[in-house]
Amino acid sequence: MPKTESNPITLGTRAPDFVLPDANGAEFSLKDFADSPALLVAFISNRCPFVVLIREALAKFARDHAGQGLAVVAINSNDAEAHPEETLERLGIEAKTYGYDFPYLKDETQAVAKAYGAACTPDFFLYDGERRLAYHGQFDDARPGNGKDVTGADLRAAVEAVLKGGPAQATQVPSIGCNIKWTAGNEPSWFSTAA
Repeated sequence: MPKTESNPITLGTRAPDFVLPDANGAEFSLKDFADSPALLVAFISNRCPFVVLIREALAKFARDHAGQGLAVVAINSNDAEAHPEETLERLGIEAKTYGYDFPYLKDETQAVAKAYGAACTPDFFLYDGERRLAYHGQFDDARPGNGKDVTGADLRAAVEAVLKGGPAQATQVPSIGCNIKWTAGNEPSWFSTAA
């Protein structure tokens, strides 16, 4: 399967704002999470094997840290016309099926993915209380077929550091997954058709 690595993004970069809908018709923006000392923005998919591998662990991860001050929002930016399993309606089904207690939003225009520099699914952006990027890396080192347990260890360590008011670890391994399914003609400058 094709593998795409997350883009290098400068730590300290501010989180871009967004206004996106969930399957229930509610809209969410960055300010909806303003009271949380840490915010995880996760670009995910309903179909990518890299996300399928971790989705239940991601749901549990979010539940485990909700009481500690971590807010989580997931965004799906895949072209739903070319990939019907990525429609807004299907996001609602996915969230219910896998226990996503966090908003799962549709980025229909793909403008939010571009603003964040998201390249793959899953692609994790962890922000501190000032909404500056503290961590942009892998959930853990489990990959489809590599036999490693899904633990969320890398992201867990980063979240715990940020919630304690410190920096995330200096070494951040990029996330790897399926490339975001860009609408034809809407591909960002960093997208390679070889991906």
